[in-house]
Amino acid sequence: MSIVVIQARINSSRLPGKVLLPICGIPLVVLAAKRAGNKGRNVIVATSEESSDDSLVSTLSIHNIKFFRGSLENTLQRFVECTKSYHNSSLIFRLTADNCFPDGGLLDEVEADFLSRNLDYIVCNGEESGLPYGVSVELTRLTHIRDADRATSDVFDQEHVTPYIARKFGRQFFTKYKHLNMGHYRCTIDNLDDYLSVASAFAGVSNPVEICTQSLVERLTKAPYQPEITFKAKKLALGTAQLGMTYGINNKVGKPIKKTSIDIIKTAIANGVELLDTARAYGDAETTIGQIIKDGWGSRVRIVTKLPPLNECGANESNRFINSLVDLNIARSCAALRQERLDILMLHRASHISRWRGAVWNRLIQHKKNGNLRQLGVSVQSPKELEDVISCREIEHIQLPLNILDWRWEKAIDTIKKEKLQRNLSIYLRSSLLQGLLISENPLHWKRANIKTPEKIMSWLKTECDKIECDSVLELCLRYANSLDWADAVVVGIESLNQLKENLRVFSTKPLTKEYIESINQTRPILSEKALNPALWASHV
Repeated sequence: MSIVVIQARINSSRLPGKVLLPICGIPLVVLAAKRAGNKGRNVIVATSEESSDDSLVSTLSIHNIKFFRGSLENTLQRFVECTKSYHNSSLIFRLTADNCFPDGGLLDEVEADFLSRNLDYIVCNGEESGLPYGVSVELTRLTHIRDADRATSDVFDQEHVTPYIARKFGRQFFTKYKHLNMGHYRCTIDNLDDYLSVASAFAGVSNPVEICTQSLVERLTKAPYQPEITFKAKKLALGTAQLGMTYGINNKVGKPIKKTSIDIIKTAIANGVELLDTARAYGDAETTIGQIIKDGWGSRVRIVTKLPPLNECGANESNRFINSLVDLNIARSCAALRQERLDILMLHRASHISRWRGAVWNRLIQHKKNGNLRQLGVSVQSPKELEDVISCREIEHIQLPLNILDWRWEKAIDTIKKEKLQRNLSIYLRSSLLQGLLISENPLHWKRANIKTPEKIMSWLKTECDKIECDSVLELCLRYANSLDWADAVVVGIESLNQLKENLRVFSTKPLTKEYIESINQTRPILSEKALNPALWASHV
């Protein structure tokens, strides 16, 4: 005998009340329960005893859905108590009320696989199963649920029910649909956009309870904010300077309107971008990102922001003034980003570690100890600055400018690799297009960058494109940065959705070979420091 237990609650932190949102006129939790039971299985919705879930229970009663009320925090205990009348040998499915794609037919297939392989635990979800994130099914034996309740007091185990079992018996995956390669799609409901996406997949369906999971998965490809690439652009980080102000020597679009900026960020996240790079100094970029956080996308992305340059501080400012200024800017970033604490905060300038008697850095360390910041980092401009800060153990992230023509970092690479082996350190590359200069064919742009005869450089770039059949200089430059194995992410600024889609495509291609990277390093034109550092460029020519 197999039973289905669906965990549900009203007080979702990201989208409160989501389990009661209607899909085809049916509350989400009711639809999830009816679809799971459409082949005759017993289904129980396990919710909490809290008054906040009274409306949920009332809805289940109206629709004749069985329910059980137990501990809000200890979901594992809920599962044990709601299945007291069942024998130890019973099979138990775990589903969640925000995932309404699984149906009885899929559960039949998972159960058949489970029994044929004589397993103790199996999971269907995401890339390993080839199905969208949210086609989530776990199956185990009831005796293991009861054993886990007795054996573990870990809060994570109790909240998520099955981690203890998965550790004990290993994670075995249901892989019948792995060939679909749709693990990068999404049909769970964590935010309003997720809800609209799932609702669109059900739109026009005459019988939402009986439509099979596979048909819904096919319809999901046309839903909003779904991936447009086959493979994740794992190292692409979205730079947001262009979304907060007009930025870059070759910027042809200017600052996008806010709706376009929001579409760019959401589309990037939907396609696997996991890091957003911003700063207090990037106009209203933080505020734009904050809108995405408000919409419930915060769980899918980390945000790097930076303190402003602190130009208003004189050399002899008091510690009290410095502390107040740091506190103010952290508070402003938290407010703009709509976060209680910051994921990663960087110094905009490496010199601020020691300047003002170390007051800025000491204040940041205190904020981290107090839980206002998760991690600290620093943005460096040159190999000398990198050398000065890389041994500082409090620094977990370093951002540095590097492009295909930048020879200055060659001697630093061994130091970076050695340091990364010894501790938790992430390296982010920026300026891989040298603020857009490398893809410009305008001689005036090159002259502003202190390069009087750019023809040789432009010819070399085009020759290298032809060697590996790159479609453009942009692709060559981004593939070069993406192929450096010592870098964890490449920050690329985007001005339009078309640019984003092109960059996603490029970052999803295979890395360049080590041999070809070495060939580039040996043959590239040598530029001066004045050309490689945009701070030294002329304001106009």
